[in-house]
Amino acid sequence: MKSMTDIVSHFFRGIARSRVSLIGAMAVTVIFPFLTGAIIYDIVWHIQNTYVAAFIYMLLGPGFAGGLVLVFLGLFFFKGKEEVRLFTLEYLRGYFTDPAKFKKMRRMVFFAVFLTCVNIFIFGVLGYRTYHYMESVSFCGEFCHTVMSPEKTAYQNSPHSRVACVECHIGSGAGWFVKSKISGARQLFAVALDTYPRPIEVPVHGLRPARDTCEECHRPEKFHGEKLVVKDNYLEDEVSTHVQTVLLMKIGTAGDRSVSSNGIHWHVAPENKIVYKAIDDKRFDIPEIILTKNGKEEIFRTADADEKLKAAGEVEVREMDCIDCHNRPTHIYLPAATAINNKILDGTIPQALPFVKKMAMAVVQKTYASHAEARAAIESELKVYYSQNYAALIADQPALLEKAIAGIQAAYVENVFPEMNIVWGTYTDHRGHTNDLGCFRCHDEMHETAAGDSISQDCDTCHSILAEEEANPEILKSLGIR
Repeated sequence: MKSMTDIVSHFFRGIARSRVSLIGAMAVTVIFPFLTGAIIYDIVWHIQNTYVAAFIYMLLGPGFAGGLVLVFLGLFFFKGKEEVRLFTLEYLRGYFTDPAKFKKMRRMVFFAVFLTCVNIFIFGVLGYRTYHYMESVSFCGEFCHTVMSPEKTAYQNSPHSRVACVECHIGSGAGWFVKSKISGARQLFAVALDTYPRPIEVPVHGLRPARDTCEECHRPEKFHGEKLVVKDNYLEDEVSTHVQTVLLMKIGTAGDRSVSSNGIHWHVAPENKIVYKAIDDKRFDIPEIILTKNGKEEIFRTADADEKLKAAGEVEVREMDCIDCHNRPTHIYLPAATAINNKILDGTIPQALPFVKKMAMAVVQKTYASHAEARAAIESELKVYYSQNYAALIADQPALLEKAIAGIQAAYVENVFPEMNIVWGTYTDHRGHTNDLGCFRCHDEMHETAAGDSISQDCDTCHSILAEEEANPEILKSLGIR
């Protein structure tokens, strides 16, 4: 027992005689109780505030580890006036070679192993919790608040809002995890030095292949049949008339062996391979497309393909997958008309307010320097307009205007971020062809084979139009949809 006491005594005296060790020991002593308590709290109740979690796992954790490193560096390399004999090689060799001293050595080894196990346990728990914190949605979306606020806002309003960021941006496997952390470190420096782009560039070339992400949940071979799609729109007349477009989308049979593949998901059917050459970063301009179907190759080219490919120099050659059409599967920024339509449809903006669609479109499409300025201007302009033109209605139903103002403000702040130079239409969506080229990048009847066959632009290729901009379409009544 005396030997163990001597070991502990010499250990702490050695720390006291080295300034480096002493600084490390003080750091460990101060940090340890706070870090332990915080980790236990996070495990049991979960820390909601991402900045508190960042303080714990990105400052206290490394501080604790650094303190331990300083302790041992001081003991072995930065000793005080009196050496710590218990930790010199000569001292240890004497105990291992002298049978009489070996019993004491076992106690010292036990003490060293005990401390090592304690540290391994602490580092294991700390590393595990740090890993999960850095994989969390709050870390990805909130830590760099101004930069990532648009992406998180769009993510929260998307169909994938219950899918963690890392499921798509990293996925499984150590390779992509390492790549993401290296990229994250670069982005962190960009934020710290205020050199990040505004708006954030779409990482089309750095995303993990769709088969490793999208197809973990979505199975293309199960995409078959047709899907009824109803698009709601409100006109800019006094009553904001509700009109609907009804489409029967041919989502295709990408692998259904009962019939040959057709429709939209024909593009990813196993028997089809589509490779294209794009000459711009956004993949808008595609001079050449190569289709391999059942072993037969066809090349579709525009008339100026040779000229464009030569002028471009470096050309991206890419095999088509989900992301080529669904390029905004999660971070979806809506066009102004769609954002306002959706708010009227779900009742956030009251349709009963006269000219509400027209006024909403007028105020949200103006230029504002910040969300605060936008909110104030939207409220002011709407109150002035309705007090001048519908004073009796507003006096009788003041809540109607207040609700409309809140809904229109929400439509704006969910899709426009002046601080990041994100305005209506900054990010394009290739799904469909309403707001940008989309499908028409290829389906333009300008891509032809040497034999003269072209890629069709026929509307019926992808959908059948059952009603277009109609109030109370008969087809919906026939289907029992009100």
